[in-house]
Amino acid sequence: MISRLRSFWPVLTLLASGALLAGAHAFERFGGLAPCPLCLMQRDWHWGVVGASVLALILQRTPFNRPRLVAIALGLILLGSFARAAFHVGVEQGIFDYVCAAADVDLNDIAFDVNAPLEVPSCDNPAWTLLGISMAGYNALISLALALASFAVALWPERKS
Repeated sequence: MISRLRSFWPVLTLLASGALLAGAHAFERFGGLAPCPLCLMQRDWHWGVVGASVLALILQRTPFNRPRLVAIALGLILLGSFARAAFHVGVEQGIFDYVCAAADVDLNDIAFDVNAPLEVPSCDNPAWTLLGISMAGYNALISLALALASFAVALWPERKS
């Protein structure tokens, strides 16, 4: 079954990273939670997964279709997402020092009142938690699970008929 999943894996990673991005944007737009610079950096990794997944879906229709390599590449990008999110969790927990600088923020990516003073949210104070886990924590867990699944999809032996 896992070997059959190989051709569908880019669709699943596209949907998963797309859902994580949609959730982050929903928290920002509808929940009023402005992202800190580390939150914005985490989104870049998921945009990378979306781009790689779309490219893989395009390549599936060509002689360059390599589903195992695609799954490994997606796994590596997801590991990058995990590492960035885990670092953010470490900053939130006081394990790592990180200074959030307004220079790291793309002002076009944040909804704000032009007349209000710009306040960059602190990276070491989670804006939202559920069961003691921040959004960065959930991103780390989901990214790691998807990365491990991606490697399993890539390395699982072919089913012999």
